[in-house]
This record gives sequence, structure tokens and C-alpha cells, in this order.
Amino acid sequence: MTGEQAGGQAGHVEGGASVASARGAAARPTAKVAVIGAGAVGATLAYAVLTRGAARELVLHDIDAAKVRAQALDLAHGIQFMPMAHVVGTDDLDACAGSDVVVVTAGAKQQPGQSRLDLAARTVGLMRTLMPRLAAIAPDAVYLMVTNPVDVVTYAALRYSGLPRAQVIGSGTVLDSSRFRLLVAQHVGVAVQNVHAYVVGEHGDTAVPLWSSATVGGVPVLDLEPLDGRPPLTAADRDAIGHDVVHAAYEIIAGKGATSYAIGMAGSRIVEAVVNDEHRVMPVSSLVRDYRGIGDVCLSVPTVVSHAGAGTLLPTPMSDAELVALRRSADALRDTARQSGL
Repeated sequence: MTGEQAGGQAGHVEGGASVASARGAAARPTAKVAVIGAGAVGATLAYAVLTRGAARELVLHDIDAAKVRAQALDLAHGIQFMPMAHVVGTDDLDACAGSDVVVVTAGAKQQPGQSRLDLAARTVGLMRTLMPRLAAIAPDAVYLMVTNPVDVVTYAALRYSGLPRAQVIGSGTVLDSSRFRLLVAQHVGVAVQNVHAYVVGEHGDTAVPLWSSATVGGVPVLDLEPLDGRPPLTAADRDAIGHDVVHAAYEIIAGKGATSYAIGMAGSRIVEAVVNDEHRVMPVSSLVRDYRGIGDVCLSVPTVVSHAGAGTLLPTPMSDAELVALRRSADALRDTARQSGL
């Protein structure tokens, strides 16, 4: 089914695995992205990928054939107003073949009051069956895991897929770091783009905001004098911001049932870093080996992200207390992975 045409561009959506460009073989997409799961997060992430022009071909997959086709139609009908792309909605996993990036959002929905780690056992079981199939279909893709608990899911996906470490990453604390930067920016009175700060460790209750390396316009946050009559950033303020970063998702889930917009945008930004080979530093989750004495666990630290996936882990400065907290986070994740049979 061909969507509305404008200025010689067309959006095209199909319900099956067969993908044919509306403009012929010579116009094959330069980047193919597959999104597994057409729920709130998957559909929103797909929308963000399209609006940012991060894919010329997007496959949206879900076991609910009617739902995924409807989602794909809805997306394709807006292609006139976005960069040109080809959209496929399907329940056939083979449609993911040839993908540059496969984003996995499928999994159990987090309920109000439920921690991300409570979801682990059920979702790990899904990875046990899904990842070997995906790895066989798209062995060269970079896999971006978004399903919670994302760090344990990333570890499971890496183990069950048999793929190299670099090819399996999690969205990790990219979203947490965005929340952190926003709250700091609001407190000190600057644009969020002028704040550079990271959250490391688990995407969840043991996440660690790195105050010691946070900067505003290049000035360390801990050394920053109040701007334009703004209040100082006290230790109590820092504790409150850290609490809000960790608990933001619970408030959103309680109010609207699920987070979707911010994680969709965060995920699409990671996709861009991969397909454009940006070598962008992002706190994605990946398998760490002897990082500050931490190993055999997937968690987030600032990482160079490129077309190859997760590259070098940066030795980001941390205070002694932050390092202790990061190791505690790693222990919690490792314990949960083991309790889930990993």
C-alpha cells in the first residue's frame, strides 16, 4: 500500500516480510532498522527513528499481526512530513534480515510499584527463545536492548545470541542521564544542552549520578557559583535530584501506565549513533570486563558508540563514594542475573 506522495516522495508499508522499494532496487535504503515489539515504547521509538531520519527502511515486528500492521500504516501515512523512509509492519521475524540495527522492546509491561528487576525472570525467558532466532536472521546487526530490566536483559541477549560483546548493547542510563541533566539545568538556570553529566550503573534503583564529573559550560557543577540569583546547589539538593532521577519512571508509570516518549527519543539517538558511525560517547549498557575492578555484568558507563556497536569504555572520573556505589550496583545486577538462571 503506497502512502501519500509529495514532491516525488512516497511512504510505503507492507504487512509481510517481502520488502520492495517504491522507487525500485536502485533506491534501496541506506540504513535498515528493525524494532521488535509494537507497544507504546516500540511504536514511539519507531516514530522517533523516522522523524530523525535515522533509517531509510524500518521494520516494525510484533506477534499481534493486526496491531503491528495498524501501527505501520499509521507511521507510513505521515512519511510525507518526515525524511523519506519505507515502513514494514509484520509478524514475520524474517523481515529483520539485513538490518543494521535491531531494537528489542518486547517484554512484560512494568506495573505500578513494580521494580525493573522484578521483571527479570519472565523477560530472560523471552530472550532465551528470541535472541538465537534473531542472531541467525540478522547476524551482522547491532542489537539495542530496551526491554526492562535492561541490564539483565542485555546480559541475557548477549549470552543466548552468541554474538560478540560489541554487537549487543542496552539503552542503559542514556535516559537516566538525560533526566539528570534536565534537573541540574533547571536548578542552576541554564539550557539542558549546556550540562554534561552521566548516570552510571543500573538503569534502575541502584543508578549512580556522577556529580564529581558533572559540568555546566565546562565548569564543574560542584564548583559552580549560583547564576543570576539562583539558589546554590546544596548537598540536600543533590540528594533530591538523585532521588528524582531514579524514581522518575515510577511517577510516570503511576500516572499514565508506561514511559514512552523519552525512552523512544533516547533509543532513536542511540540508533543514530550506530547507523551514522558517530563514535559518540553515550552511557549505554554493555558487558564490562575489569572496569575499575568490575566484570561479568552488563551495566552503563560512558562508552564510544559507533557502527560496530559498543566500543571503548571511558575511564570517567569518580569519587570514592561513587565508585563504591557503582560496584554495589554491579553486585545487585549480577545477583539478579544469577537468580534468573544466567
